[in-house]
Amino acid sequence: MTAQDALNRSYEIRTYGCQMNVHDSERLSGLLEDAGYVRAPKDADGDADVVVFNTCAVRENADNKLYGNLGRLAPMKTQRPGMQIAVGGCLAQKDRDTIVRRAPWVDVVFGTHNIGKLPVLLERARIQGEAQVEIAESLEAFPSTLPTRRESAYAAWVSISVGCNNTCTFCIVPALRGKEKDRRPGDILAEIEALVDEGVSEVTLLGQNVNAYGSDIGDREAFSKLLRACGKIEGLERVRFTSPHPRDFTDDVISAMAETPNVMPQLHMPMQSGSDTVLKAMRRSYRQERFLGIIDKVRASIPHAAISTDIIVGFPGETEEDFQQTLHAVREARFAQAFTFQYSKRPGTPAATMDGQVPKEVVQERYMRLSALQEEISWAENKKQVGRTLDVMVAEGEGRKDGATHRLSGRAPDSRLVHFTKPDVEVRPGDVVTVEITYAAPHHLLAEGPTTTVRRTRSGDAWEKRTAAASAKPAGVMLGLPGIGAPAPQPAATGGCGCD
Repeated sequence: MTAQDALNRSYEIRTYGCQMNVHDSERLSGLLEDAGYVRAPKDADGDADVVVFNTCAVRENADNKLYGNLGRLAPMKTQRPGMQIAVGGCLAQKDRDTIVRRAPWVDVVFGTHNIGKLPVLLERARIQGEAQVEIAESLEAFPSTLPTRRESAYAAWVSISVGCNNTCTFCIVPALRGKEKDRRPGDILAEIEALVDEGVSEVTLLGQNVNAYGSDIGDREAFSKLLRACGKIEGLERVRFTSPHPRDFTDDVISAMAETPNVMPQLHMPMQSGSDTVLKAMRRSYRQERFLGIIDKVRASIPHAAISTDIIVGFPGETEEDFQQTLHAVREARFAQAFTFQYSKRPGTPAATMDGQVPKEVVQERYMRLSALQEEISWAENKKQVGRTLDVMVAEGEGRKDGATHRLSGRAPDSRLVHFTKPDVEVRPGDVVTVEITYAAPHHLLAEGPTTTVRRTRSGDAWEKRTAAASAKPAGVMLGLPGIGAPAPQPAATGGCGCD
């Protein structure tokens, strides 16, 4: 479809799952806008000319959720000739032969390896009047080489690898995303430099197993070298990465984190279980002692590091003794935050058919105990921040009560959420303020005193320019205001891919 053909046709993308899907959705937005589509307002609720579902296959009921949403769009599509629906992502890769059969009103089905084909497939479906199903078996183009429409003016995802070589028994992602494929370091650094030139000051390096970077190109220290290279990029203030696997978390990575000033003192490393028996059943390549040893080394080198994790409760065969080992590991690690999940069957995974499935009521009771313990630890760890002076990068939309409390919100270097008193001078998303922490809650910090300094940044300039451009769009071309804010700091808010 030419840009002229698509002019004023609006699109909406609904994203489910992990950061890789979020990153892919930014690329899908870029592809569609490059083809002439315009973004529908945030409250469109299906009232767009093209609705794209970027799906996740991790959860047991992921398909029910998709078909429920598709069912709600069916009558809208009947009433609106020309409306199109596309389904992509991991569930599309997995259920390629099922989606159009169960939802014949879907126009396009595409997979994780060929997101760049979406505009062509939409046009082909429109011309031929029939559904287009195209699933590639291997990666056609690295996502970061495609056009993008980033959600943030100051923070960006940068994909350094796709796929995963692990074989965790609870995870289906390697089967859907394929084996690990690494980008060339020069291409990654060139993208980061280009982003910084646009005003970006924070990047998050992204991979299904981010610190295994280099295995595809034959360099075991490639990831630590990449972190150090990021430290040499002028104007790049904050570097984060997600998610590392304990198996590949080597001492050179810890040294690079500690010695590279713009690599933030934050680490999200999925533990999944504290029981050696369960870790073996999960086919995780480390044990509790190894995991806690990494935590100790990180804290020795980076004392103020905020460490978070993912934990699955009720994995098949988990006993009370196994669960007690998880509680012990949590007490020892003292995570700033833990994303805890009740085990649910992932169709197509070895764990789904394992003996010893734990009764739901037992899983729920253990989950509540773990959540209570972690809440207590998170609060205690946050209280240690009271009295500290922190540089906070201002975000927009992270504090739901900010309007009522006359506060703003942002992220500290360790990614903790900070609400602070609105200063007398103008502050924009992407700017940096210096505040003193006066109060701690389990999931956020509060700075009730005056702001010490406000530093206007190129990122703030970029946000201001972008917002002004969006506001100046003529009526009829509905881009909607961009959702500005740092990429979600942790990978498991919706369950993650489960491959970390």
